[in-house]
Amino acid sequence: MLCDICGKNQATVHLTEIVDDQMSELHLCEECARNKSAQMEQQFGLSDILAGMADFDKPQKAAETVSLKCPNCGLTYAEFKKIGRLGCGDCYAAFRQYLAPLLKRIHGSARHSGKFPLNQEQRTEHPRAKNELQELRRRLLKAVEREDFEEAAGLRDRIREMEDNQKRQATDGEGQ
Repeated sequence: MLCDICGKNQATVHLTEIVDDQMSELHLCEECARNKSAQMEQQFGLSDILAGMADFDKPQKAAETVSLKCPNCGLTYAEFKKIGRLGCGDCYAAFRQYLAPLLKRIHGSARHSGKFPLNQEQRTEHPRAKNELQELRRRLLKAVEREDFEEAAGLRDRIREMEDNQKRQATDGEGQ
């Protein structure tokens, strides 16, 4: 299949767009796809998408949102909705009540559930992982006291796995 734009090269990128229940397909070669991507990015940047998603929230009272302002950088919530970018780390706290539903809608959760970077100077584990390990060790001791050795073995294995992962991450980080 040839590219729908240039008609010269083999189409390797296939786009399907559905607007108002009307489906259209576009078949592009790599070069035309790259150009089309640059055009779309100029028209619809990530900041525009985020700003648009912020507008889907329940309508806020105008006086309430106008008064929201980051104490550190001075960005207002109205400016964030317009540009789709926060000004600094303190904006997350200043606009928390409106960002939490937005983040949940975008990511499926308002809490981070991925990896955490290691502290480069101390190579320490993240506090959440440390707390989880402590909890698993506490549960292991209780399982041994109850003589529930199957549960104890499972907990032991999870503890070893977490410790091995932490050692591996620390070793991987040193090589960078």
